Amino acid sequence: MATQDEKIRTACFQAFETFQKIGDPKNDEIQSKLEFVVGSYDYDKNPIGLYEIGKLALPKLTKIKEKNSKLVTKKLLTDLEKALKA
Repeated sequence: MATQDEKIRTACFQAFETFQKIGDPKNDEIQSKLEFVVGSYDYDKNPIGLYEIGKLALPKLTKIKEKNSKLVTKKLLTDLEKALKA
């Protein structure tokens, strides 16, 4: 079973991939931050950055989903919300 840290890492990586697929330059900053914190966590196993950036990514992804429900999966939003609440 995945640990809480692994769950937030997975959710942040999925968020990164989603922003990458969307390809909107407005999301470049959050996308690069997600990529950085996932890499940082993989290196030092300190999840604090994942939580910080995950909290920034969630409202952006929610807003994108409201405008176009096909771009962001409900599962991604749910996984990210659950990981952030723990």
